[in-house]
Amino acid sequence: MKSRLLFLALLAAPLAPAWAGGKAMHDGMSMPATDVHGMAVATAEGVVRKVDREAGKVTLRHGAIESLNMPPMTMVYRVSRPALMDGIKAGDRVRFELETRDGMSVLTRIERLP
Repeated sequence: MKSRLLFLALLAAPLAPAWAGGKAMHDGMSMPATDVHGMAVATAEGVVRKVDREAGKVTLRHGAIESLNMPPMTMVYRVSRPALMDGIKAGDRVRFELETRDGMSVLTRIERLP
């Protein structure tokens, strides 16, 4: 029982800054906001270049995403669930949310902009 509690405490320790209010400081540098699971999360805007429903991927051109240390780029992102691709097509301006999972950025939310 004690070993389980210790294990859970060790797992929860990195999440403490997120529970304390968002961005953590590490060596004086701002770290990305994290969700309740400790994953880096960022919201940005861009333009859809391609939607590949079969592969579950969307290609986006976007500006710099400073919280994830990403320069402006066009990149293919995996979607967290296929329904995110409903109603979007190449050329659409969108606002999207990325989560970093195991070193990969995954689209978790996407919405068309007017």
